Amino acid sequence: MSGGNNQKTEDGSGPAFGREGKLFIISAPSGAGKTTLCKELLKHFKEIRYSISHTTRQPRPGETDGIDYFFTSEEAFLDGIKNNTWAEWAKVHGNYYGTSIEFLNNALSSGSGVLLDIDFQGTMQILKKYPDAITIFIMPPSIEILRSRLQYRGTETDEVIERRIMNAKQEIKKKHLYNYIIINDRLTNSKEELFKVINKHLSRKN
Repeated sequence: MSGGNNQKTEDGSGPAFGREGKLFIISAPSGAGKTTLCKELLKHFKEIRYSISHTTRQPRPGETDGIDYFFTSEEAFLDGIKNNTWAEWAKVHGNYYGTSIEFLNNALSSGSGVLLDIDFQGTMQILKKYPDAITIFIMPPSIEILRSRLQYRGTETDEVIERRIMNAKQEIKKKHLYNYIIINDRLTNSKEELFKVINKHLSRKN
């Protein structure tokens, strides 16, 4: 999937990054530590911009609109689907999530690196429009550790946690479709592995 060109995709949605920006996609089951790793990445790589997802779910404690997500109504989100506002979108755990195609095209055209924090469904949609994206899957050390992390978070019921565990098992089955797999056991080690991947591809930027 690496390499690239400067031409528009078949649907005319915009250029794959080619000689312009670099698009990085990070996916992981809920609770695998993806958010923490993404924050560390953005802190270290100032040239990479974070693509803030739009969602219809309610904010969790400590989340801020326009920083963690753009929180929107279901009606507005569905209008966005009709108007081709989203580069990708999905309904996950009863809520809609989407990525602005305008933001991606503008950022990549300006030569910025862009980080997308999306699930497998979103990744497959993005790859149709931006086939040169670098994809990274973050793995929990085990399902039991994942369950413990979700319980420790204390934001969801046991029923929701078990549903997330079932979804995680399905997501993990698709990990081989990503360019890189990082097991998030110790943050220091995982961060080092992630930074190596990013540095490798940023150094190829034309």
